[in-house]
Formats: sequence, structure tokens, C-alpha cells
Amino acid sequence: MSAPVSASLPGLLAGERPARRRTVRGFVQAAARRKTFTIGVALVLMFAFCAVFADTVAQQSYSRVNYKAKMLSPSAEHWFGTDDQGRDSFSRVVHGTRMSFRVALVSVLIATLVGVPVGLFAGFFGGWADVLISRFLDAMFAFPVFLMAIAILAITGVGLQGAIIAIGLISIPEFARVSRSAVIAEKENDYVLAARAIGSSPARIVFRQIAPNIVGPIVVLISLGFAFAILNETALSFLGLGAQPPTPSWGSDLADGRRFLRDDPWLCVFPGLAIFLFVLAINLTGDGLRDLLDPRDKRR
Repeated sequence: MSAPVSASLPGLLAGERPARRRTVRGFVQAAARRKTFTIGVALVLMFAFCAVFADTVAQQSYSRVNYKAKMLSPSAEHWFGTDDQGRDSFSRVVHGTRMSFRVALVSVLIATLVGVPVGLFAGFFGGWADVLISRFLDAMFAFPVFLMAIAILAITGVGLQGAIIAIGLISIPEFARVSRSAVIAEKENDYVLAARAIGSSPARIVFRQIAPNIVGPIVVLISLGFAFAILNETALSFLGLGAQPPTPSWGSDLADGRRFLRDDPWLCVFPGLAIFLFVLAINLTGDGLRDLLDPRDKRR
């Protein structure tokens, strides 16, 4: 005989799922078994350390011009060499990490604060609101992302602040679409139906019952949004639309170094390697989080 409905209501109203109840220790053990996830986290922590302690890691100035020391090859004094203005390339790459973190954090925060509530509203209430929001999102998806960013920069103005706003705005549709899909999958579950049956308000159902159970997809989307933001900021800076000199940026350093690619390839190699490793680390971390937060994953 099944348990009485009254006995199961507290668990249903709390949105509890036995398959998802995990201890911190179990989560750490499961994470340690995934080698690619561990490598990704280690690389992300390394870049985060460089961003926070950039002045300590790279003690030479990233903006001081010294034409007597221009175009030097990598050496013990200048690990990544110097550029055509005599600036230390290692310092510029390290401080570029701080700038990339700043762009990623702020732009993803914008996309999360706007896109997730919009998706929650559309997915939960449905009807005409869902239709209007979905069609608006479809229209935004129809535009090439990069061209939309350039159009936004034409309004906000060229520079780092404009790039952050543009990247945040073009990320909103993806955040709204994912959160909407997650809410639609959750709102017909028993614990939501039970909350409705006892007269819980829509706001309470969404934020107290549904939201905790869709944290997994949102966390994964946020992690992958970091990689998206970094790649787009790099592309905008490469075109001269992002960070402006002398602000260190991997994209602008690549643009400056391409003129000397044949004779002095290190000017492009090191910024390009930093972009590759950072984006790879974020993708590995995001894929690992997706597996760890998936209740159907058996490797726990």
C-alpha cells in the first residue's frame, strides 16, 4: 500500500528528490574521479590566482613603453619577450587574465539577472506571456551574435564598458531559453502540484519549490557563459572595439602581434595559448559540473 498523501506532502512541498540529495563529501569524491574535471578546475584556479595577484605574479609594468627593449625574444628577464613598444608581454598576458575575468563576471551577471527571471516567468505561466517572450527570443536568435554585439557597441560606444554590456545583452536569450525549458520540465512534477493544491502563491512555488531544482542547468550554463564571454571579448578587442590601449587584452595583443607573426611569433603564441587554455579549462569544468549535477548519472 502506498504511503498516505499527507505523509508525503512535506517532502513534495520542499521539492526534495532523493536522487539529488548529495553530501559535500560525496560530491568531492565524485568530482575527484573525473580527471578532466579536476584538470579544468586546476587550470581555472591557476588563472584566477593570476587575476587576483597579477601585480605580484608579473612585477614589471604592462604599459611602460621602452623602445630600447622592443621586440626582445623570451628570456629570463622577459619570459614572453617584449612587443614593438618594449612592453613586457608576460605582464600583459597576466594582467589580461584579470581583464578577462572582469568581462566574464559582469557580462554573465547581467545575463543571469535578466535572462533567468524572464525564463522562469515564461516557463511557469505559459500562455500569451510565454508566446510573446519565446517569439522575441527567436527573433534575437535569428541575428548573428557577433553582429548584434557590434550593433550594441554602436549605441553604447567602443570600449571595455560597452563590450561588457554588449556581451551581457547578447547572452540573455540563451539564459532565458535554458531556464524556461528547465521550468517547463519541473512544473508538472508532484511537489509543484501539491504546492498548488494547498494554495501556495506562484512566486513561492517558483522561487521556493522550482528554482532550487533547476540550479544544475543554470550553474552549467553560467560556467559555459564564461567561455562565451571571453571569446567574444577577445574577438571585439581584436577588431579594436573592446579594451582600448594601453589596457591589456589578449585580443588586442593578438591584433598587434599579427604584423610580426613571421619573425616574432611569440607575440601571438602566448596570448593565443592563454585564450586556448582558459576557454578549455572553463569547458572542462562546465562539462564536469553537468555530469555531477545530473541526477541520472550513475557514477556517484
